[in-house]
Amino acid sequence: MTSQPSPCDLTATTLARAIARRELSAREAVDAHLARIAREDAELWAFVTVDAEGVRRAADVCDAAPAPFGPLHGVPVAIKDLTDTAGLTTTYGSVLFRDHVPAQDDLVVERLRRAGAVVIGKTNTPEFGFGAVCTNRLCGPTRNPFDKALTSGGSSGGSAVAVASRMVPLAHGTDFGGSVRTPASFCDVASIRPTPGRIASPRRPLGWDMLATHGFLARDVEDLELALSVCAGRDARDPLSIDVPSDDRSLADRPRIAVTPDFGVATVAREVRARFEKACEALARIADLAPSSPDCGGAIETFRTLRAAHIANSYGDLLKTRRAELTPTVIWNIEAGAKLSAEDYLNAERRRTAIYRSFRELFTRADFLVAPAASVFPWPNEISDVTAIDGAPLETPIDYLAITFIVSLVGFPVLTLPTRRGVNEMPFGIQIIAPPGCESRLFAFGRTLENKLGFAHRRPPT
Repeated sequence: MTSQPSPCDLTATTLARAIARRELSAREAVDAHLARIAREDAELWAFVTVDAEGVRRAADVCDAAPAPFGPLHGVPVAIKDLTDTAGLTTTYGSVLFRDHVPAQDDLVVERLRRAGAVVIGKTNTPEFGFGAVCTNRLCGPTRNPFDKALTSGGSSGGSAVAVASRMVPLAHGTDFGGSVRTPASFCDVASIRPTPGRIASPRRPLGWDMLATHGFLARDVEDLELALSVCAGRDARDPLSIDVPSDDRSLADRPRIAVTPDFGVATVAREVRARFEKACEALARIADLAPSSPDCGGAIETFRTLRAAHIANSYGDLLKTRRAELTPTVIWNIEAGAKLSAEDYLNAERRRTAIYRSFRELFTRADFLVAPAASVFPWPNEISDVTAIDGAPLETPIDYLAITFIVSLVGFPVLTLPTRRGVNEMPFGIQIIAPPGCESRLFAFGRTLENKLGFAHRRPPT
């Protein structure tokens, strides 16, 4: 006799189908995931807030409906605690907002709910999303489910751990310099950072800022595609938002892939380079590979400048009035931006434009660009920042993210997938980069890698 799988072992897509067919109730799915959170999260600290009462009410509404509300009907999802959820505490990872309860959902949450998803809770993040370790004065550190002594990565570490440990099948994240991609790599899950504007963000204070995007983490590509499909679309209040573009170019039998371990400028650990080389050997079985990179000269300095300017503009007043309540990481970030001039900012934008055009030129001769999804492997939770790689000191605490933030700089969509690993190896992911608007091509290629190469999630040890 074959036992039925736990709802917690199902993907979001499979779970939604089972609920729509009445093979499983939304309440049963929610209760199973709440029980999983109760068992696992005391050690892992993926969640800041769990809304057991609210999610059960929402599940009961789904079960009473005569027809599914949408493609995520009854599926429990987690929202990163940087993003507003109506009636549910949203702290932004800061003690300054420990009692903050938004009156309105962010648009991405509103669209998830409209598709039938039920919000089970808020996942942990460093204060305001700034930090290498997913911890703050309210919660954490969020522990890596593959080795609880190690970090889950930031800043969407709570979402990555919640998905990897089966506390939810699907989680929302945000990505400024690598915040869905680094935790995805560390925790053996898949992630999507879409083209900026694919998911509208009408409440973003800097409307033309394309460095940060919403994204998703899941255990397979199909779930990422489903999540993006229900959240994509323009909103007139967001000047960068776009409708879903046409991407009807078919995937070649043997795609042309440019591969780079470091974009020519990023510091990347030797053991990461070795794992990336193994991943490329596997890729060469199904694609034509060529070592190649856009010209990223000056990219690290450019991102440092733009990021620092944005942070100082957004949080500078807090440094003046609430300094004692901020973490040292946030203080460092704000102070770095306060020193910049308008000329510094515009020179960075000029260099950013040149790097973008170099990326565009590369895609005239390649279908995808592949790079590591992290420059290091997870480190102990007690170490707050990556200050050196292979003994070589880094100039600033964010430089270990260069392998991901270079892509943020130019706004190309990125799919992160886990690669195959040995029994005693920690997870390791790759970034698969495509031209803006080509997410459907990314997803098609991602499914090929899952099915043909085994570049797919494997559960943590229990």
